[in-house]
Amino acid sequence: MADHSIRLALYNVFGGRKFLGSTQADIPNPRRPVPHYRHASPSAPWPWMDFDVDKSAVEPNGQQVSPSSPWADYPRNQFGNWTRDQVLRSNLLTSCSSSQSCSIYKMEVRDDVRCTKFVGEKTTTVTADAASSQAFWEELHQPRPEGVRIRAFFVDSLSLDVLKILGTTFNVEPFFFTSSMNWIPSRYQEDAKAGLGDHITVTLPFICAMRKKPGIGPESISSVGSVDPLRKATHKTPEINTHASLELTHEILLEDLLAIHMVRRKDSSTIISYHPISHLKQTSAKRLQSLVQRTGDSVYWSKLFASSKDPTFVFLAILWYALYAWDESFEVLYEHINKLESRVLGTNDVNLTRELHKLQAYSLHYQQLLHDFHKSVDFVKKTPNPAMHGDEKKDSSAALLEREVDNLLSEISRLEGQRVMLSGRLQNVMHLAFATVNIEDSRAMKRISYLTMVFLPASLMASVFGMNVVEINSGSHETLARYAEATVALTVLTTWLVVAMQTESSFWPKGSPWWHRLAWPIFFTATRMKEWYFRHSRPSQVDQQRSIGFV
Repeated sequence: MADHSIRLALYNVFGGRKFLGSTQADIPNPRRPVPHYRHASPSAPWPWMDFDVDKSAVEPNGQQVSPSSPWADYPRNQFGNWTRDQVLRSNLLTSCSSSQSCSIYKMEVRDDVRCTKFVGEKTTTVTADAASSQAFWEELHQPRPEGVRIRAFFVDSLSLDVLKILGTTFNVEPFFFTSSMNWIPSRYQEDAKAGLGDHITVTLPFICAMRKKPGIGPESISSVGSVDPLRKATHKTPEINTHASLELTHEILLEDLLAIHMVRRKDSSTIISYHPISHLKQTSAKRLQSLVQRTGDSVYWSKLFASSKDPTFVFLAILWYALYAWDESFEVLYEHINKLESRVLGTNDVNLTRELHKLQAYSLHYQQLLHDFHKSVDFVKKTPNPAMHGDEKKDSSAALLEREVDNLLSEISRLEGQRVMLSGRLQNVMHLAFATVNIEDSRAMKRISYLTMVFLPASLMASVFGMNVVEINSGSHETLARYAEATVALTVLTTWLVVAMQTESSFWPKGSPWWHRLAWPIFFTATRMKEWYFRHSRPSQVDQQRSIGFV
């Protein structure tokens, strides 16, 4: 019964998604998942639980595990508060497949500041069999050669065994994997020890641009997304889902993810980069590994690496990738808005206003993502490396890192300014579109008014011939004269009241009291008669002179 309630709670939490017997890797994903912050966000005192169904006790650390697979019980072998139902609810293990192969691209940064790949094969492929996992476990526990400053692992198609092996070997807090798999923006430091090192994590969703390919629409494009396999759509309801990709004229803007965990140590540091399973890979592990490797070819950054042994510079270099992606996306969005403006100027299609409204909604979502980007970079700035404690170049290294972080923050501020400009242009175009539609509506109403005037004489004659008077209907008791008397009297009364209720009018002087306004016909008539009297009763000065000369 308890197991059934837990299953039911998990079913409700994940919106009806299957969590047993299948993985997200086996389900088509048209959009990235909506974050389950409550069950996967970091910095919480315990993995969040549903208190009405979650009654499991915290299990002690250091459980006895099988010597043949010491990683098999992760995360409970390192973090006893991560019980079975909480692991399921946080989507930690259900996002990985136990049957797929995992590719791990490796790179080393050595003391000669040359970025080279790991000695041996370009990649390590861990298959589903136990022997492959065991070999990867033994490889990680081999002593590192001298001079290896950083060893980086870029993981593609993360499998269940690789997740457990990496988590156990480097004592990775499970929140890194849960926040990455649930696309939760996060940044935190843990296990900081002066003179030894710490763990830092940054999970950063960002926007990248991709050119359309024939036969591919936005519904089939994604990184890992959340689809309800139990819900069968009978009809499409218009919606604006800012977590889905945005289809433009020739490109598509979609969310991507940087998920980096770094173990900073005095002798040799480690970087783990998680890359979500995706149908169309943007930031694949191989691509990011090659880009970071090319950082060592930069003259400017080579000097930075030579001036400081702080591995945080490599961490910062990876964050620059997100800035490049943002810059390219805004460039594409700028061109698309230009085309929409041209169409609005030439047409009054109401569908354009809907498209503009959708773009404005995405712009607001991008504002939040850029804010998370800024906070992540600022976190790197405010989290110095404890391993540098006691180093003779500590102060100069910190000054260099602060300068480079400020450079990146300045570029992020530029991107935010560009987003504000694009958002303002969208609002301006929306106002123009609505104004164009209103002008066309006014013209249509004017044409209707002209058409109504054509039928006014016919309406008047119909009203006259429908009058119940003796001159028209011999059986009536009323006459046309009485109709005229009543009409004229009512018209005069209405005109008097309408003019009297006005606050300002030409019928009386400004500031006249209310009784003066009620008697406006009398005063108005008296004024006009006085003017007429003076104009006709007194001869002009010219006429007087003429009469005197004649005499």
